[in-house]
Amino acid sequence: MDTTRPLTRPTPATPTRPPLEPSAPRRRTAYLDNLRIALIMLVVAHHAAQAYGPADWWYVEDQAGSGALAAFTTLNGTFFMSLFFFVSACFVPASVDRRGSWAYLRGRLRRLGIPFLAGTVTLIPVLLYVYYLVYRDQPALSFPRYYADVFLGLGEEPADWAGPIWPDLQFGHLWFIQNLLVYCLLYLLARRTGDAVRRLRPAASVRTPRIPGHRALVLFTLAVAAATFVLRLWYPLDTWVPVAEFIQTEPARLAQYAAFFAAGILAHRHGWLTAIPARTGYLWLAGGVAGAVVLCAAGGTGAFWYATGGATVPAALWAVYETFLCTALCLGLLTLFRERLNGEGPVLSSLAGSAFTVYIVHLPIVVALQFALAPLDPAPLTAWVVVTAAAISLSFPLAAWLRRLPGFRAVL
Repeated sequence: MDTTRPLTRPTPATPTRPPLEPSAPRRRTAYLDNLRIALIMLVVAHHAAQAYGPADWWYVEDQAGSGALAAFTTLNGTFFMSLFFFVSACFVPASVDRRGSWAYLRGRLRRLGIPFLAGTVTLIPVLLYVYYLVYRDQPALSFPRYYADVFLGLGEEPADWAGPIWPDLQFGHLWFIQNLLVYCLLYLLARRTGDAVRRLRPAASVRTPRIPGHRALVLFTLAVAAATFVLRLWYPLDTWVPVAEFIQTEPARLAQYAAFFAAGILAHRHGWLTAIPARTGYLWLAGGVAGAVVLCAAGGTGAFWYATGGATVPAALWAVYETFLCTALCLGLLTLFRERLNGEGPVLSSLAGSAFTVYIVHLPIVVALQFALAPLDPAPLTAWVVVTAAAISLSFPLAAWLRRLPGFRAVL
């Protein structure tokens, strides 16, 4: 800050912000709500597959596996949470413009912070307590004792503790809500810093960035891939760390999530969502679908160019391949929904309104269904279809009911 400026000098006018797309008719952004509905259903399907496909830790163990479902979850991991961050970011600038920074902050703390904390002290400990009783070779404990000694880690760590972490304290699928809240807070900080800088500098015309073309999209993809590769030198995939001892983060995907959140802010601020030609989006969608087919045909994690991290050629190839799929599928799906799936109606409106709540409540339903099917020993694909269909059918009505309860509407 330049403290030599005379206090009597007139403050230059702050440049006018570019017009926002949300001022356009509702029909122009209905596709974002429809895309959110599709994404939350994909999240349910992804978690339904966790017990029957990948070798990752999951709440239900000892189930027959399927290579197809392992490839399905690998493919999902390349793009679907980045797209969630992008779509969520699209609504942030207009909301801050409309409500002001402090009102927006209070709203985010209420709508994201309260559900996150409530789920962390209820849903996740119960799921992990069931896992403790069923799969851990440890003395049986009452839930209050487990919560204090094992979940919070107030007790002594057993010598034969099997992990994956000690204590059991984690946030499960609620990490996304926590990370989204952090990104929103960082956006507010960056925005206020930018406003302060503009007040100290002479007024200047605001230049709207050009609509991204193929060259810009390729450069964006390569930059994110490079950052992803560097992060994975120290933090391979599925390595979670507590930032500031509280923020649950997977550094291996941090570059993608942060970049796509920032891209969502810029895209909505500068009207890129409607300005990018359909031909461009469809071309990238075709590339993304082709890449997805190749990945699945190669067996997902069985592909020779797949590696979770490290200073290796496969790790570098996977960082590029994964980021290409992320950019291509995100842009392609945004274009597809904008051009072909932009309808509105009471059913779609209800589903869109419940999508956030479904994200919170679906996991216990999925896990309960997986436990219920386990004694029947179904084929993996059959179990996945049943769990996915049943979980979606139960989660949306439950979410709609919860949102009608007194006090819940304000936070859900």
